[in-house]
This record gives sequence, C-alpha cells and structure tokens, in this order.
Amino acid sequence: MEHRSGFVSIVGRPNVGKSTLTNRIIGQKIAIMSSRPQTTRRIIRGILTTPVAQLILVDTPGLHRPRTLLGERLNDQVRETWATVDAIGLCLPADELIGPGDRFIASQIIELGNKPIVVIVTKADKVNRETLAERLLDVQLLGEQLEVSWASIIPVSANNGENIESLIAEFITLLPAGPDLYIDGEVTDEPLEIMIAELIREAALEGVEDELPHSIAVTIEEMSEREDRPADKPMMDIHANLFVERDSQKGIIIGKGGSRLKHVGAKSRQGIEHLVGMPVYLNIRVKVAKDWQKNPKQLRKLGF
Repeated sequence: MEHRSGFVSIVGRPNVGKSTLTNRIIGQKIAIMSSRPQTTRRIIRGILTTPVAQLILVDTPGLHRPRTLLGERLNDQVRETWATVDAIGLCLPADELIGPGDRFIASQIIELGNKPIVVIVTKADKVNRETLAERLLDVQLLGEQLEVSWASIIPVSANNGENIESLIAEFITLLPAGPDLYIDGEVTDEPLEIMIAELIREAALEGVEDELPHSIAVTIEEMSEREDRPADKPMMDIHANLFVERDSQKGIIIGKGGSRLKHVGAKSRQGIEHLVGMPVYLNIRVKVAKDWQKNPKQLRKLGF
C-alpha cells in the first residue's frame, strides 16, 4: 500500500465533541475539554502515525456567530484552516437534531468545492438505535438538500471507541500519497507553554457560569527547571497569569479565602506534572485585562 500523509480538519459548531474525538483518535489528551461551548480557541494539530500513513487531525474552534473581536478572529482562523486541508470531518451530534448552525457550517464547507467531507455522527453512545438511525437518515437528507455527496457517514463514540478505527481508516483513504510530515513519536506540534496554559484554563472553567468562561485567558510568564535540585529529583517552576475582564470576575476565580484558585492550581498541576514528567511548583496570579476579548492590543498580548 502506498504511504499516505495529510491533514483532516475536524469541524462543527461549538460543543459537538470535536476535541474529545481528536483526543480519542490520537490516543492521548492534546486538546482541553469542557461542557462550555467555545472552549477551543486555537488550531490544534494532533498527529497519528501508523505503518501506512500519517494522519494530522486539525481541531478547530467551533464556528459561531461572533459577539467579540476574539470570536471574529477565531472564525477567520477556522475558514483559513478549511482551505488548506485534504479532507474535512463534519461533526453532528447524535443526541441533537440538525439545526440552523449545522446547516450553515455544512454549506460553508461545501462552498470550498473539492474537499471530501466525512460526516461524523458523534455521541452515538448517548442515544438508542432508533434515534441513531433517524439521525443517519437526517444526515442523508441534509446532503440531498445541499446537493452534495458525503464521502461517508460514520457514527462514532469517543467515550467507548465505537467505530473510531473505521473513521481513521476512512480518513487515511482520503489522504494524498506522501512521506511522514512529522517525526515519528510526535503527537502534536503545540508548544509546551501553550499546552500548560490550556490545562490551567481547563481547570478554571470547572463550575463557573454565565459569561465568565469566555472571559478567562491564561499565559505562562516564566517556566524553568529548578537549578538546585538533585538529578533524580527534578522540579519545574511555572508562573502563570490568569486573566479575566472585570474585578468582580477576579473575585469569583479566587474564591473565598483563595479556595477556588487553590482548586484550580491543584487540578491543573496534576495534568501538568503528567505532561512534563516531573513535580511542579505552580504559581497562578489572577489579573484583570478589561474587556480583552474586544481589545486588539490586549488580544495581541494574549496571543490571539
């Protein structure tokens, strides 16, 4: 079999399971997960290398109706990514009816022209067989209405692994012939500092409500191995800044007596230590960057 390599973009509206699916296919966590819509803010590439192919999955932010400059920039990133990949995986959840947002995204993808589209019916484990069959028929009908032939329709569950191998095999058939594009063993090209910042943000998203999840941003100010440690007992020092948009939000993140911030630190440190392979001293400072989602200068400082 001729070796294949290329890029597949995982797309869909917010909270349809794109990041969970990406992590399952790659075999380890490279994208943070949350029940909050619009959790993903960056283009994340996950790399799966097999004996016959190298599949690079591109997890994108959910395309949405933007209310801020940040939202507009994320949507622009998504559309730019679609134009550069070899195929697209459109995620439609089994436990929800196909809605206007799904139709809009599908129509946007179709306008790209010659991109093969695999429709991935996610969260198949959350519905019974009858509902799943109805959703598969809905997907076929959507294709007829939009006058497009889907490359395939595959129901999957990222939770129990149902049909994941079939989905991988389908993606590989859509890739062009070519050599590996990344070194064998790499699972993402995401910088370590960004992955650590995202783990902190993931922990901070737990239990917060209303607009606060969208107002949280994290940057790494300093990161280094502690010099005075013995070789067999290394430790990494990490100093992070957690930004919110208003003073009232700062109080919520810190919590009474600093209790909530301590929880964020303890929760994120577990994932960070697993990532870097050593104990971590983590210091998180909460700062206010007023209305940063709408401020071009603040967006640049935060890496958007």
